Amino acid sequence: MADSRIPADCLLLQWTMAAPCLASAKALARSAYGPAFGDALTQAAGLGVRLTVQRFAWSASTGRIYVYVELPGRIGVSRPAVLAVQAAAQAMLPAASNLAASRLTLAFDRPGASHGQQRHAHYTVEMDPAEGWAPEIFRWYDEEHMPGLAAVQGNIHSRRYLNHDGGPLSLACYDLQNPGVLGCPAWLQVRATAWSDITRPHFTHTVRTMFATVDAGDGAWPPY
Repeated sequence: MADSRIPADCLLLQWTMAAPCLASAKALARSAYGPAFGDALTQAAGLGVRLTVQRFAWSASTGRIYVYVELPGRIGVSRPAVLAVQAAAQAMLPAASNLAASRLTLAFDRPGASHGQQRHAHYTVEMDPAEGWAPEIFRWYDEEHMPGLAAVQGNIHSRRYLNHDGGPLSLACYDLQNPGVLGCPAWLQVRATAWSDITRPHFTHTVRTMFATVDAGDGAWPPY
């Protein structure tokens, strides 16, 4: 049903910058991290809890922006509440093109080998499992792939979410010290396994994006 509540740990706001540039990303990040933005989303959601922007990520090459809005624990969120948050965010960011909000349920969460270091990049892999392959792919993610990548130096945090509203179902994301971590031997070794060879051909609607992250209070953020 349209108003059924889905357990969510986070809300994801996605939109596209009309003319991607560092100055615009900084201005949008200041707005997203500001108290007025959080107040507007909290009031619109009507969940009785505070919504907090946890991460702002942007891509200079695609113009895509992902803003992760954290909930204080797993909470049932209805589709009307998501649409209310989407409308509030759009009102606060009138220049945002095609802004959409989604409910995310956390499926995997592990600090990386470089936990506590400054994050500068956010890498995402979004995909829908081919029919009948979700159990195998999710088992591979949780037992081999995500733990292996979390152990790579330069990986600050690994998470995987289920996206219940917009985009592919599975959203694996990695906070990294820099984009070069993806090409290091340890990272590539984790990718090159027999189990990976079995599961990867059954990814569909796959979208891989390297974002630059903008943390509250940062002074400079390189575009990727």
